Amino acid sequence: MLSTGALRAHLLAARLAGTVATLREESLRSYRLFAARDPRVLIGIDPEWSWGMRDLIALMADKCGVSADPAHISGHDVIDPERTLAALDAFADRVATVARCRAPVLLGTGHPHRLLGFYAALADALSAAGCEVLTPAQGRCVDITTRFGLRTYNLDYVRGVALLRDPAAERPGCEPGAHTHSPLPLRTVLAAAAEAGGPLPALVIGDHGWVCGAGQLGFEAIGLADTDDPALFVGEAEGSVSVAVPLDDAVRSSYYRPLTRYVLNRACLSQ
Repeated sequence: MLSTGALRAHLLAARLAGTVATLREESLRSYRLFAARDPRVLIGIDPEWSWGMRDLIALMADKCGVSADPAHISGHDVIDPERTLAALDAFADRVATVARCRAPVLLGTGHPHRLLGFYAALADALSAAGCEVLTPAQGRCVDITTRFGLRTYNLDYVRGVALLRDPAAERPGCEPGAHTHSPLPLRTVLAAAAEAGGPLPALVIGDHGWVCGAGQLGFEAIGLADTDDPALFVGEAEGSVSVAVPLDDAVRSSYYRPLTRYVLNRACLSQ
């Protein structure tokens, strides 16, 4: 079993925690947009509380370990590895609970280039434990407004993990999938599941709009989030998101494998 100390060392060496690639300027921009309730940054959350810039900086300092100083406006963000480890433990505990109940689960990612392998390993382990890994609405079209205008994507599943594909890709089905923050794919999936008479997920696992969209609709949701994604941490603070794990969500996909082993071991799902 991967020890806590070994995982902490890996988090720092891979820059999943510690000094990360995410820039303070990017995070502060996200906080400003969130405070203004820009839907591009809310990604499915409708905050109950009023969140100003200082509130968000204080929250992210508490949840992630970033600088709590509003005058700190440049450089790279810092994530406290102890906060990442504690959140991973909570994340694994929720996975273990749903596995014990053999309840249906839904997994989805807006970061398929980086995180697909992490979620796919969880899907495999949960399926082996007797959970139904849900795959409704496969092939459905999802229209998302982007900075380039309205774009249509196709909803697909890879090893039980939902993602979006760009139908204009040169080799459809071969690209890893599209990067998105939108909650619309999650809403499309849940609507299709409800139309078919269920089942509906007891737990949603993912990132971005998959987690925030699910939490806003009352489904238990857990996921991974970077320091420039305050929505998941606001959701956690307000109670609509069960667990948000702070880490850099855009490093090499292979760097997440030790996290997979750690979570599966703690959840007693190692194969």
